[in-house]
Amino acid sequence: MKTSLFRSSSGDLRIQIAVGVVWVTVVSLIGQRLTDLGPWYQALKQPAWKPPDWAFGVIWTSVFVLIVTAGVIAWRRTRTPRQRRIFIGLFILNSALHIIWSGLFFALKRPDWAMLELIFLWLSIAAIMAVFWKWSRLAFLLLVPYITWVTIAGFLNFANVELNGPFGQASAERPSAGQLN
Repeated sequence: MKTSLFRSSSGDLRIQIAVGVVWVTVVSLIGQRLTDLGPWYQALKQPAWKPPDWAFGVIWTSVFVLIVTAGVIAWRRTRTPRQRRIFIGLFILNSALHIIWSGLFFALKRPDWAMLELIFLWLSIAAIMAVFWKWSRLAFLLLVPYITWVTIAGFLNFANVELNGPFGQASAERPSAGQLN
């Protein structure tokens, strides 16, 4: 029996890769559409350790490639319809949480709400990794950069809340330091 990184009898590899690429592309494009780096974002005080804005695209692209690779490997290791439903359910949940975070932080301009939601996003990645550990250690390892990057993003999100909060209606009505003089 020939062993392969992508061994399985659960479908055509090319179709699975295409589905994975389309999936993360759609999630990424929705997230990008919700991400507004305009005046509101530019006015936020940022911690000194924040990566430059251009780095986020490079990092996310790399992470998404690893997610697709891990997903295809793990999918091909599923053996039952139940395992496939778990797999799909976890990715749907994770994708929704990923998109919701962008909407909360950028579209609604609520880093405080995004910080709370990020806990659920992080837990969804941990759940995927726990399942992948059982199916493929390589798929598990390929998601380590994803959870690491979301952890870093969580600290950055927290710093934004600490440096700029409170957010929402009260902060919109509150005069800025320059208006107090």
